[in-house]
Amino acid sequence: MARYIDDNPQNITKHQQKLAKLIKFDRAHWVFPIQTHENKVVEITEEHQGMNIDTLTDDLHGVDGMYSYESNVLLTMCYADCVPIYFYSEKHHFIGLAHAGWRGTVGQIVVEMINKIDFNLNDLQVVIGPATSMSYEINDDIKAKFAALPIDSTKYIETRASDRHGIDLKVANALLLQHSGVPKENIYITDYATSEDLDLFFSYRVEKGQTGRMLAFIGQK
Repeated sequence: MARYIDDNPQNITKHQQKLAKLIKFDRAHWVFPIQTHENKVVEITEEHQGMNIDTLTDDLHGVDGMYSYESNVLLTMCYADCVPIYFYSEKHHFIGLAHAGWRGTVGQIVVEMINKIDFNLNDLQVVIGPATSMSYEINDDIKAKFAALPIDSTKYIETRASDRHGIDLKVANALLLQHSGVPKENIYITDYATSEDLDLFFSYRVEKGQTGRMLAFIGQK
């Protein structure tokens, strides 16, 4: 579903068209940013509709988080191990989508998203989707970056050997959300893991980069 990898453009369009028909959301209303594993979050309006769907441009470059209060806008991003995080408030007609790999998590992209919200966080629901599991390993330098975050790293990092630590990015993001004021009961974490359920998902790390991308999306009519 991603145009930035070496895949047949016609196949990508065909897959998009199939999904658009299935979810009854025309591709002309989709929005796709150029993700760069950072923590930039932007508001999406009608003027962004159709960006980067048929052809990649410089629009929305460096954006790994989007939110909108508008109807008929579908926020989309691609994943293959990083964490898709969905935000929704029916009361406030709010939707959001974030892409959190280890860099985005260290950069606290979920906190950047929460900082954009001006309503009571009790009205916000968050879903943390399929991503790599604790089998994902980081080194000492990266572990130190996580240890500097305002959450307990022992709850999501497991040391295995010298310079080898397993990390659960889904849990890390959930803890950051709680620290930002989102009620724990409003945060839902899927048990699915891209690195383990290969019959269902693509995994960049397990498949050594030779893989497709999955599309995460959220919109409201």
